[in-house]
Amino acid sequence: MNPNRPPDPDAHDLPVEVRVPLQAIRGRGAATAMPHRFSRDVREVVDDGWHHGSAPADAGPGSESDGDDDALPALATTVHFENARSALSANDSPDISFDLSVNPYRGCEHGCIYCFARPTHSYLNFSPGLDFETQLIAKRNIAEVLRHELSAPRYVPKLINIGSNTDCYQPIERELRLTRALIEVMRDARHPFSLITKSSAVERDLDLLAPLAAQNLCAVYITVTTLDAQLARCLEPRAAAPHRRLRTIRTLVEAGVPVGVSVAPQIPFLNEDMEHVLEAAYDAGARSAFYTVLRLPWELDGLFKEWLEVHYPQRAARILARVQDLHSIDAAQRSAGKSYDANFATRMKGSGLWADLLRQRFAGACRRLGLNRERVELDLSQFRPGLTRGQGSLF
Repeated sequence: MNPNRPPDPDAHDLPVEVRVPLQAIRGRGAATAMPHRFSRDVREVVDDGWHHGSAPADAGPGSESDGDDDALPALATTVHFENARSALSANDSPDISFDLSVNPYRGCEHGCIYCFARPTHSYLNFSPGLDFETQLIAKRNIAEVLRHELSAPRYVPKLINIGSNTDCYQPIERELRLTRALIEVMRDARHPFSLITKSSAVERDLDLLAPLAAQNLCAVYITVTTLDAQLARCLEPRAAAPHRRLRTIRTLVEAGVPVGVSVAPQIPFLNEDMEHVLEAAYDAGARSAFYTVLRLPWELDGLFKEWLEVHYPQRAARILARVQDLHSIDAAQRSAGKSYDANFATRMKGSGLWADLLRQRFAGACRRLGLNRERVELDLSQFRPGLTRGQGSLF
């Protein structure tokens, strides 16, 4: 700009762009529909001054923006149906205990903000944020495809887990019953399996699970991240409350189903009650336990930072720094914005001093309580593929 040039009386200053503060959405974990990593366009919400109930950024108490009228409305859930071409996914990760998995749903209405599966929604051209919780994919033919795969001549029985990616008992299962159909196929083939869930809806299928457990053909794992109901409501907005999950553990155990507890993920300075969770789960009847640390692959890194900005802004920097410590992120990587290392050897339990301390806490609590003293060995020898084709058995 030429300082000697007289000012143009018709010139106007450009309007100041005001970013709309992130706000929690009732019943949802993510605060935004964050663009996925394949998006060509990135949009950011700004305040144009016309939003109903908006007020200047410096408005104080009693301004028009105060009160419940500004609460963002709840978002509806949409279910899309697809025909699966395959049911079983092979696992070649050395840090995972099962060989195969089957997932009847993509996306999860529980809305757990820490879910490592969120970035997989990007492959569907959906946001890993709100779309992961509201745009769900149901594999309507998953049971038929599984039956076909188990009866294939080349199939060799291996440990199968149901719901390793997204919760197999999320709310839409009540109506769609895809998980129940999978369990019926497993029963018909006498194929052992485990499943993991946060939902009390698993109790509905005790008529299937209890007889299978008596034959050493199934085990259930219940995730209890924290006993703090308020924290759980923020972390896992549509999952069962912590006390309800403990009751589910007790109900399953009383029916003869072996139950383990997952206290994953461990998030520094948030769910610091791991020992209390393990003790409560043991009292309810769980006899095995495991944990992982928080993982932040791909878009999940940004989503979790947004969540911290909404719910725990004063702790955000401290939490993120400790997460980086757990994954041994050095100073140069931190400057580049890296928070997570996907190395198979360390991604689940972390590495370094803080990871070692967490490992010691977990091991000490399990030793004191008597958890993990005996391992449930499911019986692969009972597999009868012919039963899935309607053939009888001589045994």
